[in-house]
Amino acid sequence: MKYFLVAGEASGDLHAANLMAVIKRKDPDAQFKFLGGDRMAEHGGEPITHYRNMAYMGIIAVVMHARSLMSIMNGCKKAILDWEPDVLILVDYASFNLRVAAYIKRHRPNLPIHFYIAPKLWAWKTYRIRAFRRHIDALYVIFPFEPAFFEKHAYKALYVGNPSVDSVAAFKAVASDAEVFRHQYGLDDRPILALLPGSRLAEIRSNLSVMMTVAATCPDFQVVVAGAPGVNPEVYSPFLPASTPLVFNATYDLLKTAHVAMVTSGTATLETALFGVPQVVCYAVKGGEAANWAFDHFMKVPFFSLVNLIAGKAIVPELMGGRLKVENLTAALKPLLTDTPERSAMLDGYATVQSLLGEPGAADRTAKAICSSLGIERTPSGQR
Repeated sequence: MKYFLVAGEASGDLHAANLMAVIKRKDPDAQFKFLGGDRMAEHGGEPITHYRNMAYMGIIAVVMHARSLMSIMNGCKKAILDWEPDVLILVDYASFNLRVAAYIKRHRPNLPIHFYIAPKLWAWKTYRIRAFRRHIDALYVIFPFEPAFFEKHAYKALYVGNPSVDSVAAFKAVASDAEVFRHQYGLDDRPILALLPGSRLAEIRSNLSVMMTVAATCPDFQVVVAGAPGVNPEVYSPFLPASTPLVFNATYDLLKTAHVAMVTSGTATLETALFGVPQVVCYAVKGGEAANWAFDHFMKVPFFSLVNLIAGKAIVPELMGGRLKVENLTAALKPLLTDTPERSAMLDGYATVQSLLGEPGAADRTAKAICSSLGIERTPSGQR
């Protein structure tokens, strides 16, 4: 079978590569063509376009590079039609992928289109469900509350598990002892306060300043900051004393060793929970109190952290916009530093989240569903 995949950013490249690996096991004759990155290239040759050519952030940057992005999109559409795949698999990156899906459905209405990792329609842009109904034949979601949301809007979605569960489980299976991490970065025996200030430049600058101010009030802890991939260490320099370790490509090692954390909202909050590290979730945004008012009145969800959204209740403290102040963050962090009822309750909440997410295997379940829809099955003996 011929599989065309589209993944427009680094996380999608990883998730799509995991899909390709499983598809290869189920369909040894699989042929791949894709828009993606280096991880996907390990399974299917060179991408027609590398996702880094599309890595523009912010409205101004996107507008400035609109002609380039349109050229990439048109090239992707043409490549799909010219190659005539048996299935089109779109991974996340909805603003780009839904446009591709609409075009392909008009020109090849019988080509099955599968979508892995839905946009957060339950939080905003719910109207996009209409595009899924019209153009997407199968949707695979990664949060356990999403099937009910889509069902309420007359669309079927299959929960396949969460990739973070897979990646954390895979890390734990081969992780070295925590003392190796401490030795590598010259850490002593004091408990570690981990700071995960985000992956985007604006996030890092806004959140790390507040985090470090609060961290300075915890002298019994050693502070370690997780650097984001591709971000220059100099971005962190204005906020960090020379004695504060900044670690790159070692976030999981840090979380495995940490006692407590301050984490910028995003996937990292869920990963922190899966490692069992009590945390306060931070998200500095422009607008202060106005941003909180907008969230409280216009967002369709009661929480913004993934941990609380999955649990359906407040497990971790959330401080966003005008609520992210030094005094509020200090008050939220203090009960988590020692063996307190608040810390125990949070760990119990993490167990609930873990149970709701289920076992590892998101890529396996998704690939199995895609292959099954194409009539590809393999027996335990390995024969198709």
